[in-house]
Amino acid sequence: MQTMTIPRRFRGPPNSGNGGYVCGMLARQIAGAAEVTLRAPPPLETELGLVEVGTGEWELRHGTATIAIGRAVTLDLSRLERATYAEAIEATKRTPVKPHEHLLPMCFVCGPDRAPGDGLRLFAGPLLRQDARGAFAVPWTPDASLAAADGLVAPEFVWSALDCPTGYVSQYDPETGNFSVVPILLGRLSVRIEGRPRPGERCVVTSWKTGIEGRRLIAEAALFGEQENLLAVGRATWITVDRQVQLGKT
Repeated sequence: MQTMTIPRRFRGPPNSGNGGYVCGMLARQIAGAAEVTLRAPPPLETELGLVEVGTGEWELRHGTATIAIGRAVTLDLSRLERATYAEAIEATKRTPVKPHEHLLPMCFVCGPDRAPGDGLRLFAGPLLRQDARGAFAVPWTPDASLAAADGLVAPEFVWSALDCPTGYVSQYDPETGNFSVVPILLGRLSVRIEGRPRPGERCVVTSWKTGIEGRRLIAEAALFGEQENLLAVGRATWITVDRQVQLGKT
């Protein structure tokens, strides 16, 4: 059985792995586009098993408990929002999640208390173009520490970059401009990677809300490279939870 361990650097809540990173690590076992469903908080600094349960289907396990399930999918988006790097810089200045209000300030992807280079520091904010339709954007220049053996950014960090920007926009009401700061956790993430950026490349992540189903908030995202070329797309389902659940205290 293959195993993996989530280093503390890649946490989302204080004591569990960032959802996008964990999904991306499991998706390494799956060729092409993949969908990963998180079933339980992924523990940090703990040996976890990677188990193939069918063709193109894998589980991440902690002992006998299933942490996540991954499978091959076809991922096509009917909508694709773009933004220039300059527009993304302006959008992040309008991020609705202020540092003192952030519920997970040490999150690997969007935590404001993470040092540059340690965390991704992706603070997505709304685009103001009339045709943006409530879309968010954020610039991303991947750190050298995110490189894989081939010199490009490792796939799990592409997944990570498509994670929290969908969480930000999923709580935004484009009709009123209101933003609801409520505890949420990633429940499912699907990603299709067309290409991976190089460290130091000036990238842009866009995200947009697509629906609400009870406690489920659904949003999509896209990653663009320095030449505004599409590198990856994703679809995320977030779940509103109790604050103690978000912190892993229940």
